Amino acid sequence: MTLRVDIWSDIACPWCRIGKARFDTALAGFAHRDDVDVVWHSYVLDPDLPERFEGNEIDYLSERKGMPREQVLAMTSHVAEQGAGEGLHFDFAAVVPASSLKAHALLKFAEAKGADVGALEDALFEAHFSAGEVISDEDFLAATGAAVGLDADEVRTALTDPTVARAVQADRDAAAQMGISGVPFFVLDQQYGISGAQPSELFSQALEQVWQENHAGPKLKTFAGQQDAQACGPDGCAVPGSD
Repeated sequence: MTLRVDIWSDIACPWCRIGKARFDTALAGFAHRDDVDVVWHSYVLDPDLPERFEGNEIDYLSERKGMPREQVLAMTSHVAEQGAGEGLHFDFAAVVPASSLKAHALLKFAEAKGADVGALEDALFEAHFSAGEVISDEDFLAATGAAVGLDADEVRTALTDPTVARAVQADRDAAAQMGISGVPFFVLDQQYGISGAQPSELFSQALEQVWQENHAGPKLKTFAGQQDAQACGPDGCAVPGSD
């Protein structure tokens, strides 16, 4: 029996990168990790973001989101500090804000081709938050797809394929139906929701709890109206009036 974990995430979300790292740490230490099926889902936080925003992440958050620049600097500094604790490097001054729609198209195409979507997520996160790559650039996405074994020309076609675009939107619709309004969001065994970049320890506890529940077998409830009555067991049957 496998344990399924569905993860909604956006490449443009720094906490999604941190949340993935923390979940990966928990999964690596989980005794039944080979029986965990991780399924990635697309969640575009800003569908109206242009192909490329003129400016860096600090400018984008200040201008598009209306946040005071001092607040943005404090927030990104905090994120970078939290990321460093997971071995991640964030360079927000180098980040190029860009639509993540095509990056998600690449991820859905990779999923359909059976590629390692988790590794591709890591590559896109690293390129966006550390290397200053433009995640909407088709040449970059084709090269990134080729690095995980995909055909570069097929990737280029997939980036504008309406069928792939519908798969991206379907993930967003599924999230809305479950009441998910932010990412990262983790769903274990299609029953338990975990919101945000929680500590690795919490992910470890959740994996263990859900695994135990999956393998504990059915639990019966006792009917309140029943009385003590005779029954048979491995050692024989109860006799009326006996102790």
